[in-house]
Amino acid sequence: MKTRISTPVCGALLSLTLLCGAAAAEVPRYPVLVPITGFLSLEGTAQRNGAVMALEADKSVAYEVSDTGTSPEIAVNAMERALRDRIHTAAVIGPILGTQMLAMLPLAAEYEVPLVTISGTAKLTEMGNPWIFRFFPGDAVTKVAHARYVVEELGRKRPAILYQTTAYGQSGRGHLETTFRSLGAEPVYQEGLDVSVKDMTPALTKAMAANPDVLVLHMHSGSTALLIRQARAQGIELPIVAGSAMHQPTTAALLEPSELAGVCAETGSSPISGGSPEMERFTADYRAKFGSEPDAFALAQYDATRMLLVARHAGPTGGAPLRDWLASHEFEGLAMTYKSDGKGNMAHDAVIVCYDGRNRIPGIVKRYEGVDLTP
Repeated sequence: MKTRISTPVCGALLSLTLLCGAAAAEVPRYPVLVPITGFLSLEGTAQRNGAVMALEADKSVAYEVSDTGTSPEIAVNAMERALRDRIHTAAVIGPILGTQMLAMLPLAAEYEVPLVTISGTAKLTEMGNPWIFRFFPGDAVTKVAHARYVVEELGRKRPAILYQTTAYGQSGRGHLETTFRSLGAEPVYQEGLDVSVKDMTPALTKAMAANPDVLVLHMHSGSTALLIRQARAQGIELPIVAGSAMHQPTTAALLEPSELAGVCAETGSSPISGGSPEMERFTADYRAKFGSEPDAFALAQYDATRMLLVARHAGPTGGAPLRDWLASHEFEGLAMTYKSDGKGNMAHDAVIVCYDGRNRIPGIVKRYEGVDLTP
């Protein structure tokens, strides 16, 4: 999927390969490269919607959306196409999938273009690349909050960890394991599952044989819903504390409210849980525009894109000036205050949400602020 949205001077949607006269050439471009198909389609669509919502509110910029699927090669090709117009490309909004972002990082450095993402894969900001800016709390934030909630709030000390075999899943598992051990809670079982696995019974059977007192998940949306449904069908009533995929309304919609009882999740925010007039206004506007409920991925991408647009109107429109502006300024977003830690990690807060079994709207039960900034 590729579309080009131009300024009002140029009218309606145009093909990516069409030109729109001098007006389109003079405005900064923000290519949106996200996975709209494949196993991350739910997350990618939310990311796309958040970016589009912010970009369409600013009539002085242009953007186009490209579907990156789940292949690193497709993502790299999409970025190379987007950077053919290097002069007017202010920044690239990159996909949520960590393996794609890792493949795109060298291009960001080569072309000297800021690459904005909401991917949680820890390694992205550990490679010394000054062009990456992450606006969703990474694993060093969310997995610490994840493990701390299990141990400190639920009082559980025998976690069984089930995670995805993707770069995202392995990154999260590593941070969970390290944090649990630092809290005196040795994991009793760990297993990685491919995103293609549909029958979770073998993994659940082995996990339960280890006598855990909580199931801890770090998986993508579809796998998360499948595992929870099958766990409840087997009569497993243990608390389940999942990764950020579980907070998504699209994930919760795959489960009955009764199956969600005793399920919690870490995330950067939860727009549908409310909390402020601004958050409720965002949720209402998003619902009206897209006919669906926003999640933390949509909100993080919305906040990230808004910071890019604030930078544009402050002066720097791309390249090193924009990179330096993003690295040195704070931005008060709807989800949290964003500020670089010197590595490009902009988000440092996390929340825990829990479902009560009566509906699919979670409540925020715990907030963790400045997790990776605490000495």
